[in-house]
Amino acid sequence: MPVNVYIPRSFLPPDRPSVVQVEAGDLAQLLGHLGRRFPPFGAVLRKPNALPAGLVRVWVNAHPIDGAAIATTTLRSGDEVSILPSVAGGAGFDEEQIRRYSRHIILPEVGGKGQQRLLASRVLVLGAGGLGSPVALYLAAAGVGTLGIVDFDSVEVSNLQRQIIHRTSGIGQPKPLSAAAAVADLNPDVRVVPYVLRLASDNALDIIRDYDVVVDASDNFPTRYLANDACVLAGKPLIHGSIYRFDGQATVFLPGAGCYRCLFPSPPPPGSVPSCAEAGVLGVLPGIIGTIQAAETIKVLLGIGETLAGRLLVFDALAMEFREVRLRRNPACPVCGDNPTVRELIDYEGFCGLPSLAGDHAHTRGDGR
Repeated sequence: MPVNVYIPRSFLPPDRPSVVQVEAGDLAQLLGHLGRRFPPFGAVLRKPNALPAGLVRVWVNAHPIDGAAIATTTLRSGDEVSILPSVAGGAGFDEEQIRRYSRHIILPEVGGKGQQRLLASRVLVLGAGGLGSPVALYLAAAGVGTLGIVDFDSVEVSNLQRQIIHRTSGIGQPKPLSAAAAVADLNPDVRVVPYVLRLASDNALDIIRDYDVVVDASDNFPTRYLANDACVLAGKPLIHGSIYRFDGQATVFLPGAGCYRCLFPSPPPPGSVPSCAEAGVLGVLPGIIGTIQAAETIKVLLGIGETLAGRLLVFDALAMEFREVRLRRNPACPVCGDNPTVRELIDYEGFCGLPSLAGDHAHTRGDGR
């Protein structure tokens, strides 16, 4: 019966995949087969069909198998077996982490090194509303080690139709603190840095510089242009998402490859685009777009796959239809172009034709207030 086996790269020739299928009825038979098929692995066996204590461990469907249990563990078709060596330098996983991240670790494109990279990564999420909720939850579940969450707003009952990170018991609580509690309950490996404040020209660069990737899950144009310009100036990838009624958009802006201003050089006239509070939004829509943002964030952190950089993904929920629009960097862009004229952060309320905000009247909120 075929069993899926993850084998560390250190036991394999460079050109061999790290996930193989093996016909075996029990774990001892499987180990013996692997020892013969992959001599570097066979060399670490203390004796046929046994593993040296402290050097290599084996998990079956995320459950560790030790000692005499190796000889008595039967296997079924489709079982997942992971063989992991001890790693020096603090790069190993404890048993709880092996169980938690096993479905990542057995992916050749992620593996143990990729999961360690996620645990060492830092992502800033701008907004803890409709988009920020699935972004934060999925990044936390994936094991992104540090999540910064920026939002000045508090949880309201009207948010709960779509902002799935919050609960009825959290009504009235600042959204970053409500989100931090949900993340802590989901994955204690993740550290949340809550910013109960508005992202502004005088603090954006100081906040953003500490993170590897920024996710724009905000709900207003001043924040979008501010986040874009700050990421260009700081050389940070920006994962963009936006929603309106039944429609959504997502893309990725990588340093040197275009920016939000290349897509929308100027903001719309004030009041011409209703907010979610004014126009409504299908509750599941931010979940779809936010999950796409989370997937793109993970790909950027791991350096795998083809991201949405250079492509705007447009989603119509009523037609259940995705389409793409090709994007190109604008050489005349005032921020990321060949001769940029915006070299520092500006007054983004004024840029968007809005009165300046002061004090606690902030604009960094999650989509769908």
